[in-house]
Amino acid sequence: MGVGENAAVTVVLAAGDYPAAGDVGTPIDGIADAEATGALVFHAGTALKNDRIVTNGGRILNVTGVDSNVAAARDRAYAACELISFPSMRYRRDIAAVTHV
Repeated sequence: MGVGENAAVTVVLAAGDYPAAGDVGTPIDGIADAEATGALVFHAGTALKNDRIVTNGGRILNVTGVDSNVAAARDRAYAACELISFPSMRYRRDIAAVTHV
């Protein structure tokens, strides 16, 4: 992480039926767009088919946002997630959410 970046938040993009079933061979769009925002996109359940990145598992991608604090890193991660798509993609929307007890 660079100067001023001391927090990271990662969101898992999963197949629609995960954990009961994965997804195989579905094209994934928007990874380069997400990375262009500065997000880190880690491949977990992907494959390369005919020069195209496709799904190949249950936990498909991990999208990480980094920034100076958790709230800003969370915003970056979720903004990047919005740029990635494949049919039935789902992810939790409460990762690193601030709650008051």
